[in-house]
Amino acid sequence: MEIFYAYEVLDGILRLDAEEAGHCLRVMRHRPGDAIDVIDGRGNLYHCTLLGGDSGRGDGRGESFGAEARIDSVEAGWHSHPYRLTLAVCPTKNPDRYEWMAEKATEVGLDRLVPVIGERSERKVLGKAQRLERVLLSAAKQSLKGSVPELAEPVSVKEFVAGVAAGSAGDLGNATAPQLKLIAYCSNEVQPRTSIMEELRKFWAVSPSLDLQKTPKTQEAPGSEVGLPSFSAKNASRDLPEVIVLIGPEGDFSPEEVRTAIAAGFIPVSLGESRLRTETAAVTAAEAVYLSLL
Repeated sequence: MEIFYAYEVLDGILRLDAEEAGHCLRVMRHRPGDAIDVIDGRGNLYHCTLLGGDSGRGDGRGESFGAEARIDSVEAGWHSHPYRLTLAVCPTKNPDRYEWMAEKATEVGLDRLVPVIGERSERKVLGKAQRLERVLLSAAKQSLKGSVPELAEPVSVKEFVAGVAAGSAGDLGNATAPQLKLIAYCSNEVQPRTSIMEELRKFWAVSPSLDLQKTPKTQEAPGSEVGLPSFSAKNASRDLPEVIVLIGPEGDFSPEEVRTAIAAGFIPVSLGESRLRTETAAVTAAEAVYLSLL
């Protein structure tokens, strides 16, 4: 299944930027009148008819939009998961490993990636955010998801914990939604850890908004029918249970960071007996959340 991405959806017409248009027109050799499928990164899959465009390269913004397509129907919440997952992960020494983590976590199911800088972090900067955003988009398309994870601005571990505690750590959904906050720590030095699977099972058992039977709804969209989801709207449900997992650097969190997180309601958890790299731990946590509902 070929999936393209639209940076703008308005009045029944969506626009592909120059890169997406090039892939659609030059690589896949689509022509006006062809049926194509497009995501908007907000959870919607649009079944469209290609109207045409320019396959030349450009910045993909303004008048040089690339290509346009008419929306015929839309599936809201396409291949979504019944929770919201935020991974707050310290940058790895090798940037390629962080990109690998972002790609694989997106494939499994991720809503928000927050680069956090720990006291023991050997790498204090994230690198090129635009490159990482392209990795997230590519992984969403490859794994057939309507939503593209949000990449947040880097913050320190303590700043992130304080923001979560204050309910102001970016877009974490509905403040009234059930929330599970976990910190994956490598020892019992500060407080005995529990299994991440045990904490997840307990959380799902008391999450009344968890809907495992949710299915996407398809809305017909002849022409420019009013009522189609707009690009600026958050179409995913805002009351989904939220899971937030903190993953430390190669040298792990400092005891003070763990104490700060515990004071803010984070639960120290173990990901098993194996010593995992930062990127492996993050993907393992994403898989644990995903598999705990199967």
